[in-house]
Amino acid sequence: MKYFYSLLLFLVSSFAFSQTATVQGLIFDENTNTIAFANISSSSSNGTISDNSGFYQLKIPADQNVELKISYIGFKPITLKLKLAPNQVEELNLVLKTNVEQMGEVFIKNEERTRIEGVTTLTPETIRKIPGANAGVENLLKTLPGVNSNNELSTQYAVRGGNFDENLVYVNDIEIYRPFLIRSGQQEGLSFVNSDLVRNVEFSAGGFKARYGDKMSSVLDIEYRRPVSFGGSFEASFLGGSASVEGVSKDKKLSAIVGMRYRDNSLFVNAKQVEANFIPRFADVQAFLTYQLNSKLEFNFLGNIAINSYTYEPFTRQTNFGTLDDPRALLVFYEGEEENLYETYFGALKATYKPNENYSGRFIASAYHTKEQEHFDILANYRLGSVSTDFGSENLGEVEFTEGAGSQFTHARNNLDALIFNFQHLGNYQIDEHLIEYGARYSHEDIRDRLQEYEIVDSLGFSIRPPLPEFVNDQPYTSFEAPLEAFQSIRAINSTRIDRLTAFLQWSYRTNLGKSKIWMNAGLRTQAWRISGEDINSSTQQVWSPRAQISLKPDWDKDMLFRLSGGYYHQPPFYRELRDSTGTVIPEVKAQESIHIVAGNDYSFKMWDRPFKLVTEVYYKKMNNVNPYTIENVRIRYRARNDAEAYAYGLDMRLNGEFVPGTESWFSFGYLKTEERQGDREYIARPTDQRLKFAALFQDYIPAIPKLKLYLNLVYNTGLPGGSPQFEDPYDFQTRLPDYQRVDVGFFYALKEPSDNFRNKPWLNIFKNVDVGFEVFNMFDRLNSITNTFVRDASSRNQFAIPNFLSPRVFNLKLSARF
Repeated sequence: MKYFYSLLLFLVSSFAFSQTATVQGLIFDENTNTIAFANISSSSSNGTISDNSGFYQLKIPADQNVELKISYIGFKPITLKLKLAPNQVEELNLVLKTNVEQMGEVFIKNEERTRIEGVTTLTPETIRKIPGANAGVENLLKTLPGVNSNNELSTQYAVRGGNFDENLVYVNDIEIYRPFLIRSGQQEGLSFVNSDLVRNVEFSAGGFKARYGDKMSSVLDIEYRRPVSFGGSFEASFLGGSASVEGVSKDKKLSAIVGMRYRDNSLFVNAKQVEANFIPRFADVQAFLTYQLNSKLEFNFLGNIAINSYTYEPFTRQTNFGTLDDPRALLVFYEGEEENLYETYFGALKATYKPNENYSGRFIASAYHTKEQEHFDILANYRLGSVSTDFGSENLGEVEFTEGAGSQFTHARNNLDALIFNFQHLGNYQIDEHLIEYGARYSHEDIRDRLQEYEIVDSLGFSIRPPLPEFVNDQPYTSFEAPLEAFQSIRAINSTRIDRLTAFLQWSYRTNLGKSKIWMNAGLRTQAWRISGEDINSSTQQVWSPRAQISLKPDWDKDMLFRLSGGYYHQPPFYRELRDSTGTVIPEVKAQESIHIVAGNDYSFKMWDRPFKLVTEVYYKKMNNVNPYTIENVRIRYRARNDAEAYAYGLDMRLNGEFVPGTESWFSFGYLKTEERQGDREYIARPTDQRLKFAALFQDYIPAIPKLKLYLNLVYNTGLPGGSPQFEDPYDFQTRLPDYQRVDVGFFYALKEPSDNFRNKPWLNIFKNVDVGFEVFNMFDRLNSITNTFVRDASSRNQFAIPNFLSPRVFNLKLSARF
């Protein structure tokens, strides 16, 4: 009998101890972003990992003291003890705090990763709040040292002497393209990057790693976020609006976020010097979907549809210029209109495979299709003369003495259809203390382009022919029998195909030098490309680009880090760089080459018991096989010849920190000198030679009313080269535009913050944030100019540089909410 009781006791005990409980929840970082693949282990020898949405679920023994440990590379592990009843389900949502990040068996601080690489990080919250005529990621980039732009309506930017085409943009490892035919900032509309979808933004102004692509100036690396619950946002203002919605499935395997935007630039253009009937309509829809098949395999989809419609019918323009002693004005009367349409369709599918902790691979397929139309017929009749300065006269400010008169007729029927496919594989493998990254990509670009535009200039009854040798008029000594010809005429039809093969291999390692720490990175990129098409002689070329970085953190009391990076940065020609000023495709154009040397210092310190950081970089770039170009507003036209060489050097400094407790602000300073020469001629300033830059981004609030907040965006740039007239030698026109000065400010009141709980207004509790306020763009009403228009006078043969002014002071009301 005693054996029977013993057996019964054993069975009961076994049954009791076999009962389980469940612990589940989400793993977050300090920014409330979910963490995928976090390790959750227990003292009962079983464990699991969080899925792609950060969700985990673990069975543990009931009625026992069980120790749980939650860990993830780059964060401080959490250890906790709990005892659950049988069948109890306990929800634990945990926050991992930054402490360490692992590279092989080597640990580094996570916040130092960007310091080591010389990368600037921008937070999504700051991106959304800072005012700007074209708010978003690029608006913030323009406040960084080394990043220049003199056009607030454009999202394009130049970095350390480069141009708009020299900047890489990635979203979730996928390279992003921009439209081809855009001429001016007011046509541009929306940036590809939707700020409502952004999780993380990193920017490097030079000396970046080999894993980034083949451009000469900078890289902007953006990561879209993965939702963990239902939520959304909306925003409305006089400039348009946006909305986003996000959610996850019940099993947490599928997540989706969709963003929609609409923009109308009429507020800015109607305030400019040209009176016009202007209808700009820009809209897009983006979606980012993630499906976690299992703990090792997930799929992502990123899609975008953008339609930009631009109708412009100008009537009159009066531009005053000159000096107080000699005021002048250009008065123009227009006929005709411009109709532009840009349609963009983009889709990318990405699969991520992580069979173990040491290896992960990504497979990406993407397609980009753009259809662009630029049609206009505009006749401009102009008068150029002196302005009345008699304060007692009714004609004050009007042209009273005409020095030149004429007309200009411009015509264009430009169409472009581009289809680009990319197939890419990326991987990284961890071997002990070494991290190996590699990648390979095949791209096919099919571009069909019709370029048909001309300009006819008439002054005092004389039609001006182009100043070419065949049109030299030597009357009355010799008869002039040249045909009547438009001043400028371009006609071309191109069908171009470009196939590219790209690969890179990169190695990272960290070691100690005494008590100091050293991080090293070295890599090699290569690209081979073949250009073919109708009436094009096929051409194949290849380049190799070695790059390296080294960072040293001395064992000092002061928190300092020193960086040195550099290498070869080749830029194989894209379609725009292959097309010369006549529209002809030149397949022999070589890759431009830039050799970077960047030395930097990162100093973190405390002031007023708050964190601050001073980042300083000096750089030098030597550029060979340069393809010279001209800039018309934001449109770049290349000569399609590698007959120039150039250099750039400068100093960038940025001080950021909590000037006001709980907010981030920064001040930037940059010095740049960049010049080029063609053939054996002397060096002259490049079109992007902007010598000095000062910028400030400042956030503040009223202590007595902390919900009333101020956001300030200030930029000062010295003037760019003013360009040269068509057919003229740029060496003869080395004047500069006036300095660019702009201050945008926003005043907002937080109707609802996350910590608020309103009993008398329960409808507000469904929102996390609700902000209402107004923005003042160009607060001091500064007349900034983007380019010069050169007006010709046939009688005197003089050319007058007339500034094209940007937007004046504009007010905007804005309401935003997140839930």
